[in-house]
Amino acid sequence: MKNDNCITRRESLKRIARIGGGLAAGCMGAGILSGTGGAWASTGVLVEGVGETEGYDVKALVGKVLDAAGGMGRFVSRGDVVALKANLSWANPPELAATTNPEVLEAMVELCREAGAKTVRIVDNTIHDARRCFALSGAGRVAEKTGADLVFPRSSLMREMRIHGDRLDVWPVYVPLVEADRVINLPIAKTHGLTSLTLGLKNWIGGVGGRRHALHQDINRTIVDLAQFFRPAVTLVDGIRVMVRNGPAGGRPEDVDVKNTLILCEDPVAADARAAGLFGMSPGSVGAIALAEKSGLGTSDITTLKVKRVSL
Repeated sequence: MKNDNCITRRESLKRIARIGGGLAAGCMGAGILSGTGGAWASTGVLVEGVGETEGYDVKALVGKVLDAAGGMGRFVSRGDVVALKANLSWANPPELAATTNPEVLEAMVELCREAGAKTVRIVDNTIHDARRCFALSGAGRVAEKTGADLVFPRSSLMREMRIHGDRLDVWPVYVPLVEADRVINLPIAKTHGLTSLTLGLKNWIGGVGGRRHALHQDINRTIVDLAQFFRPAVTLVDGIRVMVRNGPAGGRPEDVDVKNTLILCEDPVAADARAAGLFGMSPGSVGAIALAEKSGLGTSDITTLKVKRVSL
């Protein structure tokens, strides 16, 4: 598909003010802010946090993981607009592990605020009705408690941009992600009928619009195209509860295993590679991970990184 009116991510940051009317209408009153985008230089560190004691504090574990990575200040600067790309696509409660754990989400909002973020937005283009997703997943309560902007997905927040991927050239992109100063990827780890697993790399499918069915054609290539376009400051994989069967929507308690694990890394391939181990799978057996590594997005060889382990 060819469209000379489409813009790249970099160009969008220069022109975002021109489309501010639609964004203001969809962001629950949030102001229009443009950003520099980009990613921090990787430190080659992967942090794994594990809740080992009964009744441990999930939010405290998130804080300990970020501290081990050098603190949220490594990823967020004072005055930043931060977009937290959660997985909120399904209208299921947290215990069914279809959506990002609300305690993890709440902790990340608070840590971004403490690092000086001006605005924190919770963003996902949901599959089920967004109101139900936000209510049942707990994201609505997080936004109400923390003052984060919970962005309601709507067509006015989509702009066609050049992805420059091998499969995706021009596609509708969710504006609140490209106009943020920093984007943090907050996927939940679970199985997926088409891709074996859905982790950080696949979470970017919720960062665009268009026809989901079309995105699912040659889905691993689609995932990598989007991962090349969206460059988060860091990925934090939520493995507190993981869906081990009938993903990505699930719906039964028996589909869920409790792993009490968080995985944080600036390398998105390494984050997913480590998370694959939660399911007893090798990174090379997950098509999107293997293709992303081949495309130069990161490494699945965790031995090349400095792994830090923290626990509560």
